[in-house]
Amino acid sequence: MNHPVKIKNALVSVYYKDNLAPLIQLLNKYGVTFYSTGGTESFIRDLDIPVERVEDLTGYPSILGGRVKTLHPNVFGGILSRRPLAEDKKQIEEYNIPEIDLVIVDLYPFEETVASGASEQDIIEKIDIGGISLIRAAAKNFNDVVIISSKNDYKELEEILAAQEGSTSLEQRKSFAKRAFNTSSHYDTAIFNYFNQEEPLDVFKQSQQQAQVLRYGENPHQKGVFYGDLEGMFDKLNGKELSYNNLVDVDAAVAIIDEFEEPTFAILKHTNACGVASRPTIKAAWEAALACDPVSAFGGVLITNGEVDKETAEEINNLFFEVLIAPSYTEEALQILTAKKNRIILRRKEVQLPTQQFKTLLNGVILQDKDSTVEGPELMSAVTEVKPTEEQLKDLYFANKIVKHTKSNTIVFAKDGTLIASGVGQTSRVDALKQAIEKAQSFGFEINGSVMASDAFFPFPDCVEIAGNAGVKAVLQPGGSIKDQLSIDMANEKGVAMVTTGVRHFKH
Repeated sequence: MNHPVKIKNALVSVYYKDNLAPLIQLLNKYGVTFYSTGGTESFIRDLDIPVERVEDLTGYPSILGGRVKTLHPNVFGGILSRRPLAEDKKQIEEYNIPEIDLVIVDLYPFEETVASGASEQDIIEKIDIGGISLIRAAAKNFNDVVIISSKNDYKELEEILAAQEGSTSLEQRKSFAKRAFNTSSHYDTAIFNYFNQEEPLDVFKQSQQQAQVLRYGENPHQKGVFYGDLEGMFDKLNGKELSYNNLVDVDAAVAIIDEFEEPTFAILKHTNACGVASRPTIKAAWEAALACDPVSAFGGVLITNGEVDKETAEEINNLFFEVLIAPSYTEEALQILTAKKNRIILRRKEVQLPTQQFKTLLNGVILQDKDSTVEGPELMSAVTEVKPTEEQLKDLYFANKIVKHTKSNTIVFAKDGTLIASGVGQTSRVDALKQAIEKAQSFGFEINGSVMASDAFFPFPDCVEIAGNAGVKAVLQPGGSIKDQLSIDMANEKGVAMVTTGVRHFKH
């Protein structure tokens, strides 16, 4: 049923007045009576359009520093009255309450105030009471009332009214109501999460207002949507839209590159690093990272923490890749890299990333703090007769950063700030070690003199024995096994330095 409603009376009270004037002028053209408060009332008067003060409607002035303006039966009665109901109609007439057919109200900028670092007093004052109540009331009574809770909807309502001579359909009002309840629920979630930072309740609430429909999910038969602000994270300078799998890899790439301060390049495939190198220049880092595993690098995601110049771009241009991420590019570099239209080139912006992560699991959600630590040399305890050299400690630190971002079970070999090879995602740590050895040998890397890092302790001495036989000279592991001494004894037997960190880095 269409159930058209012609707008006769409108309550307008907004914080943001961008692009509001054309809508107000159109409503005035259709003879709509306006009720308003404060700055919005002045805004309407400045358009030479008559407007009634809400204070005159309620018989009360704005009180308590503006905290109470619209909270009155003469306002909410006009919004919530059920037009077809005789009893409601009788009471509206008895108390001389105008039926309000349109409510245009937005909310104080709570999230923006929190993000600005404002004082708690200022933040509390940005918790909207009247506005949220008006939005909920109008949305509840969508059968007869239009609710506009965002400046983003001004233009759409303007087009509807122009096409339908000042009327709206039930379907249109219900659509606006749905958006209004989204506005109110998002607002309440932001307020709750602000209050839930200290001694938090065991409650999970998240709300994302932006969405990007993806071509599909992990596979073409799966639907996929990204909820979040990608434009706030990256400038997309070239290429097709990011896919579900691209986004998962990009997330992993950002996480690993953020571990490094020195010029570094990383190449990822299926979220695991197949090439990582730190060098004095970005070009040298790229060449060393690619040499780690040029086969797996094909079709991968590339990321660096420094500017990509022309010379580096010329080298990268020789490889087929899906995504390249950097904080900046020279103009000459972009001319080279954007020559192929499907390549995704992203320029990363400085954005504060969440400190927690969550995902759906079974019939619920699991939440955890991000793994925000990685143990440097000062947190490594030497447990063997042979102590690691300064260079070995530096390489162990490098390897530990990669281990942290590689699927378990994992083993990482490193030397001179370069990933030599890794064994990833194996059900046996011995298998991960053997995979890493085989991979290093296949690309001509010399394991002798390298270091090895493990994401978890060694329950048996076999990994240390195999690594020692292959020429590994220093090993990092968390420690904590009841059989730690067996691995330490094996390291001593093989003349290998071993350090423990006390921190495990499983990644499932």
